[in-house]
Amino acid sequence: MKGTRAGNRYAKAVLDYAKEQDALDVVGADMKDIYNTINGNEELEGMLQSPVIKLSDKQAALNEIFSEVNPVSLRLIAVLIENNRINLLKVVAEKYIVLFDKLRGKELAVVTTAVPLSSELEKKVLDKVKELTGNTATIKNIIDESIIGGFILRVGDLQYNASIANQLSNLKRGLHNNAYVS
Repeated sequence: MKGTRAGNRYAKAVLDYAKEQDALDVVGADMKDIYNTINGNEELEGMLQSPVIKLSDKQAALNEIFSEVNPVSLRLIAVLIENNRINLLKVVAEKYIVLFDKLRGKELAVVTTAVPLSSELEKKVLDKVKELTGNTATIKNIIDESIIGGFILRVGDLQYNASIANQLSNLKRGLHNNAYVS
């Protein structure tokens, strides 16, 4: 994802500043609103990414849209405008949410499957994440039929690939390597 490293840095800075201002929860709610608003509106996202639209117009629009947010969140928008990085607002909001949840002992487990997770399997995944990280988790299920079966679990920096496509790829690689050995 483009801008992830810079987005992480801004998100960490906002988290630290929100902590100083005793506004972690409020800013966390703001970041969820900001992320959901941008993610759910292609025109807004396009405006933020556009190099043609003036920064002052972007700031005016964002100040109008997010007029109810905490001053810490408004300050983030102003800093991103000042640094000509307002195109990162969605990424920063998303990274803040992840950092905030982690601070609260809550992880995001991204589970990619060929079919939607059943409630029984979802419970097993949550238990496994708790065992691996010591934290509770929320599950984001991504459906990708190309993995054929099995699953890919991603929690923070950990990834476990138990997909059929991965197993077939490993088998193919093994057969290909053995063909040249004999």
